[in-house]
Amino acid sequence: MTKRGWGLATTTLLLLSTVTYSFSAAAEPAVPSDELALVRVQLPNEAMFDDLLASGADIAAKPRRDDGTILVDLVVAGSQLDALTTRGAKTIQVIQRPGDAQARFAESKRAEAQRAAADTLHFLSANWWTSEGRTYLQTQVTTTAIANPDVEITVNWTTANGTTGSFPLQRFSDAGEYQYHVAVPQLLPAQPTKVTASSSLGGVTRAITPTAWPGSTPPPPPAGYQKDFIDAYMTPTDIKARIARLGRQYPQLVDVLDLPHKTQGYRRTATAYLGNPATAAVVVESKQFGDQGANGWQVKTVNPGKPNQSAQATWRDRVLTVTLATDAAGAVISTTDQVAALISARFPQRFNAFVEDGSAGKVMPVAGPTMMSDGLDGSVSRKPWTVQALRIGVHRDGSRIGVLAYSQEHAREWATPLVTMEFAERLLANYATDAATRQLLENVDVFVLPTVNPDGANYSFYDANFQRKSLVNHCTGAQRDPRFADSWGVDINRNYTVGSVFDGFVGATSTNCLSGNYSGPAELTEAESSNVIALAKAHENIKFAMNVHSYGGYFMWPPGAYAMPGRITLPRPSAEEGAMFQASAKRIVGAIAASRGTVTWPSQTGPVADVLYSAAGNSADQLYYELGVFAWDFEVGNDRWNPQTNQWEGVGFQPPYDEAHAESQEYADGLMELLRVAQDYQ
Repeated sequence: MTKRGWGLATTTLLLLSTVTYSFSAAAEPAVPSDELALVRVQLPNEAMFDDLLASGADIAAKPRRDDGTILVDLVVAGSQLDALTTRGAKTIQVIQRPGDAQARFAESKRAEAQRAAADTLHFLSANWWTSEGRTYLQTQVTTTAIANPDVEITVNWTTANGTTGSFPLQRFSDAGEYQYHVAVPQLLPAQPTKVTASSSLGGVTRAITPTAWPGSTPPPPPAGYQKDFIDAYMTPTDIKARIARLGRQYPQLVDVLDLPHKTQGYRRTATAYLGNPATAAVVVESKQFGDQGANGWQVKTVNPGKPNQSAQATWRDRVLTVTLATDAAGAVISTTDQVAALISARFPQRFNAFVEDGSAGKVMPVAGPTMMSDGLDGSVSRKPWTVQALRIGVHRDGSRIGVLAYSQEHAREWATPLVTMEFAERLLANYATDAATRQLLENVDVFVLPTVNPDGANYSFYDANFQRKSLVNHCTGAQRDPRFADSWGVDINRNYTVGSVFDGFVGATSTNCLSGNYSGPAELTEAESSNVIALAKAHENIKFAMNVHSYGGYFMWPPGAYAMPGRITLPRPSAEEGAMFQASAKRIVGAIAASRGTVTWPSQTGPVADVLYSAAGNSADQLYYELGVFAWDFEVGNDRWNPQTNQWEGVGFQPPYDEAHAESQEYADGLMELLRVAQDYQ
C-alpha cells in the first residue's frame, strides 16, 4: 500500500523554492536534475513538511519524527531536491534511482508547567527482539497531557547484567490528534529486563519487563524442502507464462482461473503537440488507442499564403492539415482556441483537441508535420489483458476454507508478485514430498492472484518505474496533456466500496486525476479492483486474504480508513476478532523473521488507520466489512539496519534484485504460516 497517496504533478514541488531559510545542508549525494529519485530527506521543521503536503509532493512512506527533525521519503527530481537543499533540507539516503528543530517553550514556561502538575504515563507496548545478532527495543508510551505539544518523554532501560541507558521518544499525532510517543527501534547491548518512562512534566511509569516480539516461531521445514523458485524480476508477461506452466505441470492440484474483467491493456491514445508548448501549442489526441491505427498519424498547420482566408481542416492519407485563417494583409489570425475547436468539431469521431496549458488565446503558429504516438514501448502486447489467478488444493470445490493471496495493486511494487509466485511454487513442488504441505493442501483451498494491475506494471517496467496507478485515463481537458502521462491512472487500492472517499473517508481524492491516490470517478469502476472482489464473491469459502504491497515492513488489518473531523474510523473489530488479527499477526511475523531475521516492528503492526495512515476505499476493508474475510496487508521490504551508519535504511519499491529475492523468500514463509492459521481456524 504504497505510502501516503499525496502524489501530484511533480512540478508543484518547485513552487516551494521561493521560501528561504537561514542555514544550509551538508553536501549530499547527487541526483541528476532531470531524473526522479526516491530519497530519504531530513527536513528541518514542520513548516517545510506542511509545504510539501500542501504542494502535493509524492511522499512515499510514513514520516518519522526524530530529535526535532522529520525523516521523510520523497519521490523527487534532482532539481526539486536541490530546491529543498537550499532551504535547509539534508539528504540522508538516496534509496532508489530510476536506473539502478522545532523550538520548545521557554524554560520558565516549562518549569511553570512542571510545577503545576505531573502527567500520567503508560506503556502501550514495550517489545524486544534479536535480528542478525543484534538486540533491539521499541516502546510506545502515552501521556495524559495530550494538549501539550512540548511534553518530552524518555525511556530508561536496564539489562540483566545491570547495564543501563535511555533514549527519547517523539510525539506522534495523526489527523491532528495525539496518539502516543514512539521512536524507531533502538539498538541495545543485550536483552532488556526492565524499562521505565518519565516525562518533562514529572510523570513516571511503573517499571515493566519488555515482551519478546513476536514471540512465535514456525515449525522448521523438513530436510529436502524445496524453495527458491524466483530468479529475476517478473513482468506480467513472465507471470502469465509461469501460471500457464504451473497449470500444465500440476493439473491435479491447479486450476487456472480467468477473471471476468479484462483490463484496458498496455495502451493509450496517440497524441502530438501541434505547435511548440514553449510558445503556443494545441494538443491533438486520437479518439482510438494508438495501437488501433493512430500511431503514425501526422498533424500540421499551414499558411494559405493568401489574404482573407478562413480556417479549414482536412484529413487525407493519415495527415491532419489545418489551414490557418488570414487577415486582409495575409497575416495568420487563427488562435490556438479556434484551431482546437475546429479540429474537434470537424472530426469528432477521430480527434480530440485542446489548448496546451499556457497557450490560450495565442496566435497559432505554422508547424509540423508532427507524428502522433501513444508513447509506449513497442515490444509489449497492447491487447486487453485477461487477469489470471491460480487455485491450488486437493479439494477445489468450496468444501475447504479458502485463502486468497494477491499482489501488485500498485504497479511500481515489483517485489510483491515474487512473493506470491514463490508461495504458489512451494505449495505445488512440495506436495508430493512433504507431509505438512500435503496436509495444508488437503485442508485449505488456496487462491493466488500475482498481479492485480498488469497494465500499470507493464508501464512501470517499460516506461516510468515510479508508476503507481493503472493505465486508464479519466482526466479531461488540459490534464490530458502528454506531459502528465506519468501521473494518469487510478490508484486501484482506493477504488473499492467500503470506507471510500465517496463516503467521506480520507486518504484518496476523486477530483484530482493526477494525484497518486486518485480513486477513480466512482467506487469499483476499474477492472482491476472488480476482479479482486469478483474472485472473492465467486468463492464464498475464502475467509482469509493477504494483500501484498511494498515497501516499509508493515503488517496490517482493518480498519483502514477514517473520516474527518474527529478521526472517526470504520468500526473496530470485535474483541474476539481483534484478538484473532493480533495473534495471527504474531505468528506470521514470526514466520517472516525465521527466514533471515527480518522483524516487522511492533509499531508497524496493527490496523492500517493506526500504524500507517487512512487509505479510503482499500480492498482489505471491503473484503472484511462486506464479505466477512479476515483481510491483512503486507508491506514487504522492511528497513535494514546499517551498522556502519547506525541507522535504519529504506530499500525502495524496486530494490537490488538480491534484496527483492530475499523479500520473496521471507514473505512466502509468512504466507505459508497464513495457511496454517486458516487450517487451525477451520
